[in-house]
Amino acid sequence: MINIRLANESDLTTVEQLAREIWPVAYDGIVPPQQLTYMLDLIYNNAALRDQLNNQQHIFLMVEQHGKPVGFASYSTVAPGISKLHKIYVHQSTQGQGIGKQLIDHIIAQLQPQSIHTLRLNVNRYNKARFFYEKLGFEIKKEEDVDIGSGYYMIDYVMEKKL
Repeated sequence: MINIRLANESDLTTVEQLAREIWPVAYDGIVPPQQLTYMLDLIYNNAALRDQLNNQQHIFLMVEQHGKPVGFASYSTVAPGISKLHKIYVHQSTQGQGIGKQLIDHIIAQLQPQSIHTLRLNVNRYNKARFFYEKLGFEIKKEEDVDIGSGYYMIDYVMEKKL
């Protein structure tokens, strides 16, 4: 059984632990190990996650299967009518079970009553997750290279789905 719930500050350690388990598999052959470590340390340290939750107004969701955390997502409104999906990760041991789709459907159900008409996300141009997003109705709008410091870049597609 899948349970999707709002995450709070006490869940952020679990978010970090999941990211550190999921990312090396998700980005294997896509992002060099040194950059992967740099990005995890930058984005998923407890202070950064608390800032995202409390100051940047990211809404975090935890997904549990049989009471065990297996994934997470975060999103926020970035402009009138537009929300951004900042994170969505499902543990590799539970991929292919429709959990990612359930997470996105849950987010869309939360956004529609708020007059949000577009859900936007960034995905690495070489990440096969792009095809998952396309299957769910997201379309590539542009390419974007984001300087994240220390000589590293995120080379992404910006994708959008009309709600």
